[in-house]
Amino acid sequence: MKKSTSLSVRISTVALMLLAFVLTSCGEKSKKTEEEKEVTTTTASYPSDVIPFFDKFKILLGDGTKEDNLIGYEKKDFFYVENDGTTDWVVYKTPNSGITSRTSSNTRTELGEKKHWIPETGGKLTGTLKVMHVSTSGDARVAASYSVVVGQIHSDEGHENEPLKIFYKKFPGQTKGSVFWNYEINPEGDNSGRWDFSSAVWGYDMSVVGSDSNNYPEEPTDGIALGEEFCYEVNVYKGIMYLTFSSEGHETKTFTKNLLKSDYITKADLPEQTRQMFVPIGRDGTEKPNAYAGEINYFKQGAYNQTNGKDPKTNMVWSTGSDVYDGDIEKQYANGCYAEVWFKNATVGEATAPK
Repeated sequence: MKKSTSLSVRISTVALMLLAFVLTSCGEKSKKTEEEKEVTTTTASYPSDVIPFFDKFKILLGDGTKEDNLIGYEKKDFFYVENDGTTDWVVYKTPNSGITSRTSSNTRTELGEKKHWIPETGGKLTGTLKVMHVSTSGDARVAASYSVVVGQIHSDEGHENEPLKIFYKKFPGQTKGSVFWNYEINPEGDNSGRWDFSSAVWGYDMSVVGSDSNNYPEEPTDGIALGEEFCYEVNVYKGIMYLTFSSEGHETKTFTKNLLKSDYITKADLPEQTRQMFVPIGRDGTEKPNAYAGEINYFKQGAYNQTNGKDPKTNMVWSTGSDVYDGDIEKQYANGCYAEVWFKNATVGEATAPK
C-alpha cells in the first residue's frame, strides 16, 4: 500500500508539473499575441502625424472650439486619430446641434484653408476617406437630412457662397448611400434667391427625397456604404473646376464646371431640378454673368453636418427636424444624432493642368 501511494504521489506531481507548463506556455502565448496585436494597432498621437498638411489649415469644432495651430493638436470626441487595425485615420466628428460659424446653423468639425485664392489662380484639394456615420434622425422629405459635407470650396467675400460642396447621404436602415456634389449660384445683388444645383456621383443627387417624413426612396444600387473608401480630387485650374471621384468597385466619375462664366443668367436658365426643389421655398434667383470670377475662395475639408434640429416647415431643403436633445452633445452621440468622417490621406496645393 505504501508503494502504491508513493507511485500515486509521483504521478500527481508529474501531472501538476505538466499542467503548470501548459498554463505558463498559454500565458506566454497570450502575452505575445497581445504584444503583437499592440504593434499592429499602434496609432499616431495626433492628426498631424497622419496627414502632413495641417500647417495649412485652421479648424472649427462641433462644440465651437477654434484652433489655428493644428500641429500636435487633438480634441477628444471631435478631432483625433483612430486605427482600423491596419491604418491610422484622422477622425472628424460633430453633433447635429452645437456651436457653429456665423454663416451657418449647421455644426462642423472642419478644416478651413489659411491660404486664399481666386478661381483664375486656383488650387487643388484631394482626400481619401470613409464616412462612418450620418444622423439617423431627420425628415426624409428634407433634402439635407442624413447627410454630411466632406469637402468644400467656400467664398470669403461678397455673399460668401459655396461653389462646391461634396456630400455623402444615407437614409436610415439602408446599407448604401449616395455621393453627390452641389454648386451654389453667386447672385448679383440680393442673395435671398440663391440655390444649389446637385449632380450625382454614385447613387442619387440631392433632389431624391422621401414621400413622407419616414418613407425613404429605394436604396441606390451603385451607392457607397458606410465605411467604404472613396477619393476625390478638386482641381481649380485657370477658373475651371475639374472634379474626379474614384472608389474600388465603382466607375470613376469626372466633372467640369466653369467658375468664371455663369450658366444661370436668366430665369429661363433655371434647371428643372431647381424649379422642383428651390422655387417652392422662394429661391429662384439668377447668377452674375461672371459667376465667381475674381472672388476670394478657399478649401474646406472634414465633417460639415447637414442635419439640424430646425423645423422642416421653415425650409423643406435645409431644415431637417432632427432630434437634438437641447444641444446636449453626449446625448446626441449616444442616440445617433451626429456625423463622423475618417480621412487617411489628403493634400492641398497649387492647381495643375488637367490631363
